[in-house]
Amino acid sequence: MVGSRTRSPPPLLGKWISRSHLLRCCARSRKVRTGICFPAQRRSALKTKPRIGDQTPVMETVPPELVQSRIEYFLPHCWEAVKSMSQRTSVTLLLILTAAVALIFLLLPRIPQPEAYHLFADRRSLLGISNFGDVASNLPFAVIGMWGLIFLLRPDSNQVNGSFRRGERWPYVFVFVGLLLTAFGSSYYHLSPNNSRLVWDRLPMTIAFMSMVAAIIAERISLRVGLWLLPILILLGMGSVVQWYASEMQGSGDLRFYAAVQVYSALVLLLALFLPQRYTRGSDLALVVGFYALAKALEALDKPIFAVGHIVSGHTLKHLAGAAAGYCILRMLQKRRPIPGPSRRCLQRLRSSPTRT
Repeated sequence: MVGSRTRSPPPLLGKWISRSHLLRCCARSRKVRTGICFPAQRRSALKTKPRIGDQTPVMETVPPELVQSRIEYFLPHCWEAVKSMSQRTSVTLLLILTAAVALIFLLLPRIPQPEAYHLFADRRSLLGISNFGDVASNLPFAVIGMWGLIFLLRPDSNQVNGSFRRGERWPYVFVFVGLLLTAFGSSYYHLSPNNSRLVWDRLPMTIAFMSMVAAIIAERISLRVGLWLLPILILLGMGSVVQWYASEMQGSGDLRFYAAVQVYSALVLLLALFLPQRYTRGSDLALVVGFYALAKALEALDKPIFAVGHIVSGHTLKHLAGAAAGYCILRMLQKRRPIPGPSRRCLQRLRSSPTRT
């Protein structure tokens, strides 16, 4: 480089780079130590000696102030390149997952709802309430839904742990609204199970499912895109229930769209474990998916579980497992903290460690 023209740092190679690897690369990069990224500093003013087979001069000594100023200049560019690369990778993976799920369920044959779906194992009444076990087990959904809304909507919720950027909490608000409405919709359905009441059981669940997808997009990819997709995803989820009910009314019930919504939301949560995180406690999403899978297994084993002692049915336990998944989301939001940027940590390490030659 000649004169005072500046040269922006070269983009990073398209590969996965951990934060620790980023710190090592930025702190030890020859471009930082030799001043290639800083043409205003004259390398001729530094004592150098040639290396055999290498045309690039190597510094013997560098003033600590110069090294610190150069890293302060270089690290923001380095981190922006990593974020840009990670965002492109995240978008690509999400699009591939979306296309794969859509294609698979389009190619599947029609999935009818079993005729005996409404014949649950535990039909006992208590306190004048029909199917008491399946009705009362929805109470945890109401408790967790209200608890989550109180946490999210109180004025000082973000000041406690800084767990939200501006606008980032709204997808989670709809998650807990969905859980709260699930308590009422599911109770209404289980008082007298039939298809028309089942609509009000499934609609709130799709609100919670698709709101979680929007939350992942807002946190791991783009806040603006996540908030823009929030109403669209909720409408798609609710549309899957309407499409199923319309097909039932025509005598050819088809659960493919509704099943795709559930599978897609669970896979997005699993994908989020491998995307860049802004907050701690990201691994709690694995617990959410785990409890969801447990709930589906308990639903399938409704009658065998009730046959063991006739104490509790699998469907009742399914409600408790689903509520546990909601609690894992709430606990994640309460406990998580922002992950500091690597540039700040690297500068702190530089200030506390001697300069190496």
